[in-house]
Amino acid sequence: MSDIDELQRRITAAMDRVAAGLEGLGKDAGAPDPEMVQALEDERTANAQLTERVRALKTRAESENATLRTQVEESQARIAQLDIELQRVRRANAQLTDACAALQEANAEGVGDAHLINKAMLAELEGLRAARAADVAEGSAILAALGPLLDSAGDTAATADTDEAEEDA
Repeated sequence: MSDIDELQRRITAAMDRVAAGLEGLGKDAGAPDPEMVQALEDERTANAQLTERVRALKTRAESENATLRTQVEESQARIAQLDIELQRVRRANAQLTDACAALQEANAEGVGDAHLINKAMLAELEGLRAARAADVAEGSAILAALGPLLDSAGDTAATADTDEAEEDA
């Protein structure tokens, strides 16, 4: 981006020097040379066109940067959600491990505790729910990453179909 600004500045400075030189020549010779005046006008037109192209490129680059920033932020949000769900799975698995250990101890002592069985079942259910939520978050992240690729593949296929139709016509 700074290269574009630097090139624009250099072109503008060069055009100013050319204009000043032509004005000096015109004063020395008395009347301006029509060819020089036309060349100056052509250069000014070219400079204006280049300036406009630089402005358009800068605008497009800023727009693309904003789009990329948005995509990165969305991806980061999806990854954060996936991380939260994975932490939930880890917590649920730790609870399930603890409940199973307590249930095994109770069974080893010959005491079947309904409370421990219920606690183990609840921990297992929470583990399954957390695993399901993590799977959904992971699938969402994968689909979001594949979406732009599928869109560009669809655009390429549509272009190829159009080209084939034009060749057949």
